[in-house]
Amino acid sequence: MKKILCIGEALIDMICTDKGKPLSEGQNFLKKPGGAPTNVAAAIAALGGSVELAAKVGADPFGKHLIDVMQSFGVSTKWMLQDETSFTTFAFVSLMENGERDFYFNRGADGQLNRQEVENIDLTEFSIIHFGSATGFLPGPLQTAYQSLMQKALLNNIFISFDPNYRHLLFRNEAQSFIDQSWNFLEHCHFYKVSDEEAMLITGAVTLNDAVKILLKKTKAVFAITLGKEGTLLGMNGKTTIIPSIKIKPVDTTGAGDAFVGAVLYQLSNYDFDKMKTLPEDYWNDIITNANKAGARTCEYLGAMEAFKHLSNDIFK
Repeated sequence: MKKILCIGEALIDMICTDKGKPLSEGQNFLKKPGGAPTNVAAAIAALGGSVELAAKVGADPFGKHLIDVMQSFGVSTKWMLQDETSFTTFAFVSLMENGERDFYFNRGADGQLNRQEVENIDLTEFSIIHFGSATGFLPGPLQTAYQSLMQKALLNNIFISFDPNYRHLLFRNEAQSFIDQSWNFLEHCHFYKVSDEEAMLITGAVTLNDAVKILLKKTKAVFAITLGKEGTLLGMNGKTTIIPSIKIKPVDTTGAGDAFVGAVLYQLSNYDFDKMKTLPEDYWNDIITNANKAGARTCEYLGAMEAFKHLSNDIFK
């Protein structure tokens, strides 16, 4: 089993616990480690996989906290770099009474991971690279590092995984830039996971069925579209299959998609590159079924990292 490399943001989520209060009025906040690629790496390690995280944090107590949390899961932090000139990125969020989120993004070190730094990574150590683009498509050095590392992965026959992780509150009026960059990855990767909303946004389709037809036509990768309690749509070889979800009483859905991706990649890491590219449909059905189990287990606990402590490959039995 070779290692998996996850690249992208490592940040601190500051969750306002004063229900219904806007951030300007919030008094109490809960600190949580976050960042989609960070969550995926933690999930892979919790399941027993070998994984490294390439990310940049500040040389401050919050950056140290993120590194410590990753090490506690068994994630290699060799490429979690601390930036002496920037602070660790923060995302502040409060859930309003009307269901909307009051959000403020204070971007710091995560966006400063640059091309020169990722080019120092020895890709021969890895069988899979996962790109989770929540902040990777925002302007800055990380955006260029993403593009460079993808090209390097293609040249080195490394399996590429992609999860766009669209956040409207991050991109606001720049959605087209996000869409354009997403297509670049969708057309080159070997596996991708999108939500139903992301599938329609990226394709410009009005319905999910139309979005699926476009993805089947324009991409060659195996893909999964998560549909919540309806299950997961698996697309490959020009056709689709719905893999049923796992019945649970959800406590918190935070990190469920990241656990799903982590479980997919953990299972794929048992194969070499050529085998991963040619796995038959029945293998993929089993992989997605197990990934649904990982996502469901995550929903049974409060907070992604807390949930990942309860992940193990025993859930696949």
